Amino acid sequence: MTGFARLHALLVDDDPLAQVCRDLPESACREQPRNYGVHVVSLSLTKVGEGLADPKLVLAWLLDAIGTPTWALGLLVPVRESLAMLPQLVISARIRRLPIRKTVYVLGCVIQGAAIIGFGLMGWWAQMFSGAVAGIVAVVLIAVFALGRSLCSISFKDVLGKTVDKGRRGSVSGTAGTIAAVVTLLLAVGYSIGWIPLTAPVVAGMVVLGGVCWLLAAFVFGSIQEEPGTTTGGIDGLAAVIAQLGLLRSDAQLRRLIVTRALLLSTALAPPFYIALSGDSAVSGLGALGPFMVASAAASLASTYFWGRLADRSSRRVLMLAAALAALANAVAAFLALVIPKALEEASLLPALLFVLMIAHQGVRLGRSVHVVDMADRDSRATYTALSNSTVGLILLAGGIFGVIAQWLGIGAVLAIFTLMAALAIRTAARLDDVQAA
Repeated sequence: MTGFARLHALLVDDDPLAQVCRDLPESACREQPRNYGVHVVSLSLTKVGEGLADPKLVLAWLLDAIGTPTWALGLLVPVRESLAMLPQLVISARIRRLPIRKTVYVLGCVIQGAAIIGFGLMGWWAQMFSGAVAGIVAVVLIAVFALGRSLCSISFKDVLGKTVDKGRRGSVSGTAGTIAAVVTLLLAVGYSIGWIPLTAPVVAGMVVLGGVCWLLAAFVFGSIQEEPGTTTGGIDGLAAVIAQLGLLRSDAQLRRLIVTRALLLSTALAPPFYIALSGDSAVSGLGALGPFMVASAAASLASTYFWGRLADRSSRRVLMLAAALAALANAVAAFLALVIPKALEEASLLPALLFVLMIAHQGVRLGRSVHVVDMADRDSRATYTALSNSTVGLILLAGGIFGVIAQWLGIGAVLAIFTLMAALAIRTAARLDDVQAA
């Protein structure tokens, strides 16, 4: 029994020699114990990489620490999210024509790893760049990273479905997520209590290590035993979205959901500005990264189960409550930044506000996902998802304007706009149908 198969035996309570697969052919079923372990190890490495180089927190902190202009911080999340979503519409049909798709995932991991390593090296050699040049390089690297992420996103579920049986796929992500959460929390605690020096070179080194994790993940994933898949039935996602644009005119509920999602982008766009605000208020000019990472991880662990249970009753209420929490956190942060900036020198204040904001962000992510699934029937679900994702992805491309506003008017002004967006989202979410009661 290989090490990967032993990992399967440890995590899945059954006899690999007597297993019966419901959704895999016999040849793939025989390889499942080993493939399961490969998935867990590879996905854990990518998630650890995300923890070491989180764009919303770690990369934003690093850019702020090396003196990059605020507009670059404002572009990190919009570029990453939009370029991870939109290319999928174009490349999905082409990937479908490949009988073996693990190579697409491997390529995506290599691209992400190379981009993140480049980001860390830029942090090491920051003295070679002016602030504006570093900002441009950072945006280009995060765009390359997002394109790699797009390749991984579209190929991973397909390979997982061909190599791991129904009823065990969720445990792959769950196990990998738990492993990564523990590593990220340990890193955050290390930053917080001084075990790991909070300096730009050290953080840049951790970012490089995160990039190496993606390269290792590519190497591990390449060993998976994948059966050739069908190369027919691929749908051109871009053509499908264009053909269904009429739904945006005829379906008022879909329009309201998209408007609500767009307004709640403020929960994803705001964290880099919290990081920048903490740097502005710190005596050293560097914000406290560790407490922010702890706040983010703790918010996820504390709220995901609650949001899931509530969404099963009413995803509409989840979106309303998440919007209210986001409005509260951003309103307090904006008020402090604009009126009493001296208060921001209290080290625990901004991480506490980020904790509330990230609880709201978890609610937004879960609530919107459950709502679109439950509001659509089986025939329209894929179309609704593609339309909403592509529309929001296009809107995200314009999200970089907030970095420009911060450069001109200050971070407090941007947080005030985010407060208004979240407040408006409460109203638009309230007009959604209570689809769980239908």
